[in-house]
Amino acid sequence: MFYLVSLIYINSLMIPLGYDTKIVDTAASRTFIMRTFCYCRVSTTEQTTENQILAIKQRGYDVADSRVISETISGSVEAIKREKFKTLINHQLEQGDVLVVLKLDRLGRDNIDVQNTITLLTQKGIKIVCLDLPIADLSSAEGKLMLQMFSAFAEFERNRIRERTKEGLDRAKSEGKKLGRPTAYKTTEMVLAKKAQGLSQSKTAHELRLGIATVKRHWNKLI
Repeated sequence: MFYLVSLIYINSLMIPLGYDTKIVDTAASRTFIMRTFCYCRVSTTEQTTENQILAIKQRGYDVADSRVISETISGSVEAIKREKFKTLINHQLEQGDVLVVLKLDRLGRDNIDVQNTITLLTQKGIKIVCLDLPIADLSSAEGKLMLQMFSAFAEFERNRIRERTKEGLDRAKSEGKKLGRPTAYKTTEMVLAKKAQGLSQSKTAHELRLGIATVKRHWNKLI
């Protein structure tokens, strides 16, 4: 059985600590448990997370089956919108727990999403270990430095998105393209037809299965 051993200081003594092990702080008379979870994701039902789980255990993390969270969902979905990952963060992980992932993309769909996920977890007091990074423990001094780099890259990516959006809008304007939602001519025609038949706005909304606000918006339009 493999155990990853870390060190903590209690009363100035260095004590080896195995994950999922009860620790008693004699100075404060407190008892707590360090628990280890792992999150594995695949994109299609043709894939399984077995290899990911095996790789994590081979690296020394003896994670209980009940704390192995596996999910089948596209990597393009934001981390917090993945049902099982959201449940893990909101209802299972507690301060002092450890979350192990095999690859960084399990924590988000892109650099910005990964940074947001890491920030959320660290604020909750969760230790994050990512096994495909040169520095797996993101809670260490070196890991925190790496997080600062992630933050810088995420900010750079946000700025580039804003710049590309502005460039696209400016180009569309220069080409004479009309921006915003397209005019719903078909809806206007249907509403005005009902109006011409003498129907009220509420009756028109009922027959066309439209919201009353939509009917009112098209009621006096010209086509």
